[in-house]
Amino acid sequence: MPNVAIVLREEISRLARREIRSHIQGLRKAATQGRRDIAELKRHASKLRSEIARLERHVSQGAPSAISKVNGETVVRFKSQGVRAQRKRLGISAADYAKLIGVTAHTVYKWEHGTARPRKRLLSKLASLRSVGKREALARLDQLAEKSPKRKKKTQ
Repeated sequence: MPNVAIVLREEISRLARREIRSHIQGLRKAATQGRRDIAELKRHASKLRSEIARLERHVSQGAPSAISKVNGETVVRFKSQGVRAQRKRLGISAADYAKLIGVTAHTVYKWEHGTARPRKRLLSKLASLRSVGKREALARLDQLAEKSPKRKKKTQ
């Protein structure tokens, strides 16, 4: 016959484990949710750090304004990559870009490839196109197309 004290101690231990398990269940769920929240916050912080690093690189590369003032005089700087980027931003061909400025398509090609530089009188036209959007550029092209006289083919 088993000892009553041993049976009583085992029963008390069993009931205590069951009671503790029910209390710990909620704590386990809270801890698991806390770990998920921490992992999410770490991912978010990592994304923000990479975004900050990207913006710092952009700022440190110095995207300076292409128009500056020196001794009260407005100076327009020219970069061949800037012409290409502007043209692509507008989504137009070199020929259409040339029409907007009033030069030939071959001239725009030379500017984009760095083999030629625009004259001073054209720099102001290039600078004015920097503030133009796609719709406005297309509207200007349409206006130029309407104004230009159509060449008639010679008939024999």
